[in-house]
Amino acid sequence: MEATGPVLIVDDEEDLLTLIDINLRREGFETRKARTGREAMEQFEREAPSLVVLDLMLPDFPGTEVCRRIRAHATRSRTPVIMLSARGEEIDRVVGFEVGADDYVVKSNLSVRELVLRVRAVLRRNAAESEPRAERAAESLEWDHLRIDAEAHRVYVDGEEVALTATEFRLLFTLATRVGRVQTRGALLQDVWDMPPDLNTRTVDTHVKRLREKLGSAADYVETVRGVGYRFHVQQPDG
Repeated sequence: MEATGPVLIVDDEEDLLTLIDINLRREGFETRKARTGREAMEQFEREAPSLVVLDLMLPDFPGTEVCRRIRAHATRSRTPVIMLSARGEEIDRVVGFEVGADDYVVKSNLSVRELVLRVRAVLRRNAAESEPRAERAAESLEWDHLRIDAEAHRVYVDGEEVALTATEFRLLFTLATRVGRVQTRGALLQDVWDMPPDLNTRTVDTHVKRLREKLGSAADYVETVRGVGYRFHVQQPDG
């Protein structure tokens, strides 16, 4: 499914704003630009963008607040957001994902080619989430502490619903449908994020960490295989 609206680029660094704008246009995207959080929200209301590339540090209010406002929007709350930041610490990534970012790119490692790939991947994932998925509708997975209702796109731990983002749900569902099979970070990048497996990114690790925190007593189902990746592990009953 093709993007139906422009890509909104929000950054107060004019050189970077222009660089991203030129390269996205070169790849066939229609774009809009904003330099402040206020201008970003005005553009968001007016243009209905298909995706927002959002700087974390803006002159009036932070990108995290822009992202929160997008996620709280009455009709466009599912608009994908790729967050740009000069800060690459894990806590900064976690905060970005907590407020609803779909992806997080560190400026010091920024490759325009990679950013274009990420934009395309996020748009493809967003389009896929909007389409009926008959194969998921038939799936209902349940263990001692965890139940995944794929039709309703909901997860329950010890009977209580856990609020997961769309990406966290895809990650958990992908692992849970491959019980006992090790999934490399590269494989998860391909299958969950629809991104090339060789990208230099900590996206998978950050999302797994956040997912485990949300799962609480069910966190141990997601097991780290050191040096390889992750797998969904179910303890077999004794005897």
